[in-house]
Amino acid sequence: MSAIRSHPLQVSDADVQFYRDHGYFVCQHPLFPQKKFQQLQALFENLLAELPEGKRPEAMDVPHFAHPELFEWLLSAEVLDFVEAFIGPDIVLWSSHFISKPPGDGKRVPWHEDSAYWAPRLSEQEVLTVWLAIDDSTRENGCMRVVSDTHTHGFSDYVNVDSKTHVFGREIVPEQVDESRVVDLELKAGQCHIHHAKMVHGSNPNTSPMRRCGYTMRYMPAWVEVLSDGPHAAHAVYLARGEDRAGNEYGDPTVRFAPGIR
Repeated sequence: MSAIRSHPLQVSDADVQFYRDHGYFVCQHPLFPQKKFQQLQALFENLLAELPEGKRPEAMDVPHFAHPELFEWLLSAEVLDFVEAFIGPDIVLWSSHFISKPPGDGKRVPWHEDSAYWAPRLSEQEVLTVWLAIDDSTRENGCMRVVSDTHTHGFSDYVNVDSKTHVFGREIVPEQVDESRVVDLELKAGQCHIHHAKMVHGSNPNTSPMRRCGYTMRYMPAWVEVLSDGPHAAHAVYLARGEDRAGNEYGDPTVRFAPGIR
């Protein structure tokens, strides 16, 4: 495997094998140069300040639809070179999400697999999420946690939980979560980790005085087919690099996207 082309991050064969074996990987080095990362932090602060009254900051989903300036980071060489090392040269941007837990009352993210929510929409659950720390992410403020090696287990069973205290209202049944395999993925601001769509993961509530924000950037190989009435019906995907291998329809990253509008 060749080294990353245009960024000081180096991904080794051992790193890729670790991801394949365990379903996650933690990168200890900054994903972006400092100035570029600080610009992303500033953009997030502006979006947070504009959040409508009553909307929780954990729910800032697909912000790139309304703010195409985010493609400067989502489609950057720094990210795509990193992602290519794990999923190959033909890359589709599936989604992104700022999930910000405010200090003192940040909601818990229940144990879940992303694939459980995406199964009706994709031909294969081969999505890699880059989780970029906008703030320091620690055990105290609710860093992401994974159950190692669960990305090969298939779908779990779910029960309802209280959506007032959880980011969403369903969780994997406790009997199917092996707490002995839980790994806390702590990060400094600017660092990232990745995880597979089938990986069991979640996070504790933020009861600390420190905010915890992460930006999830989600990518998949271009041979994965989007199963819908077309990406422009409700959700746009973008050909980030390489060639389409599935016959998908792709959005235009230079314009805002709204459901039903090309």
